[in-house]
Amino acid sequence: MERIRSNSPCWCGSGAKFKRCHGNRRLLQRAPVALGSVSPPRPVPDHIVRPAYVAGDATPPRTVQVQDDESLARLRHACRVAAEVLLVAGDAVAPGVTTDDLDAIAHDAYVERGAYPSDLHYNGFTKSVCTSVNGVICHGIPDDRPLEDGDIVNIDVTAFIDGMHGDTSATFAVGDVDEPTLALIETTREATLRGIAAVAPGEPLRRIGEAIEPFARSRGFTVVREYGGHGIGEVFHAAPHVHHHVEPGDDLPFRAGMTFTVEPMLLSGGTSFTQADDGWTEHIDDAMPSAQFEHTVVVTDDGAEILTVTADGASAAGTELPVSGGRVA
Repeated sequence: MERIRSNSPCWCGSGAKFKRCHGNRRLLQRAPVALGSVSPPRPVPDHIVRPAYVAGDATPPRTVQVQDDESLARLRHACRVAAEVLLVAGDAVAPGVTTDDLDAIAHDAYVERGAYPSDLHYNGFTKSVCTSVNGVICHGIPDDRPLEDGDIVNIDVTAFIDGMHGDTSATFAVGDVDEPTLALIETTREATLRGIAAVAPGEPLRRIGEAIEPFARSRGFTVVREYGGHGIGEVFHAAPHVHHHVEPGDDLPFRAGMTFTVEPMLLSGGTSFTQADDGWTEHIDDAMPSAQFEHTVVVTDDGAEILTVTADGASAAGTELPVSGGRVA
């Protein structure tokens, strides 16, 4: 799939030029996100087990994570909790709500389920989720900035329980959001699911990027190359690094039992970004909106299974590709 041009007919089938329809940059433009004040870390009850890194202890080797029946059952539990927490936090997204409010809601949801927020005290991060608004591509720290009508916000949740990390995220619309920005959200969701659908035992790791990047380009979006997915299980961030762009050298074969995340970040404008003084928040330099979705998956005998779903199969990140250009379920 080739990158759509400004004067090409829009991919949505409206008959209008792309630049006048879902590629309307005037509608996509946002003011830079100003960082607010950050409250202290929230306490976790003593009975909830922490990952080793919280106490500064050594973590297991960052090797490829391959599960057996017992460890996969534990990982399923962590992933189910993460999916539940993401749904709870996402339900609270609305104009006037601060990202710190979302952190508090997510934090309580972790604790209610007996899980530790993996982000909390990971390499000095002081919050229980990441919240990335508009032109923040990732690692936004929850603060006292109220969400505004027309914003978008990614909430990134990782739950640690039963010795396993379950990792998932979704981008949510805040109030009334314009169609080009909604298209960014839905394209990112679909790109994530296309990447997962490309996984099969024996196939090389690059199949994920080959499924994601051309599709994103056909909608006028760019894939962030500097960040990717990662192996996950007993280790929060492990091998392999999962590129979401086409990387010819990614020839590691998938094998049944491998667990990792698929989490592309798509950009609606330029590709250069700058890390804020907080050492975490990554701002796109032109402030154009970015979106991200994420699932933890396991390679099966004939494909890949999404683990970050609730007991009844629900997920804020979606689980099914659209049949014919519609919204993802």
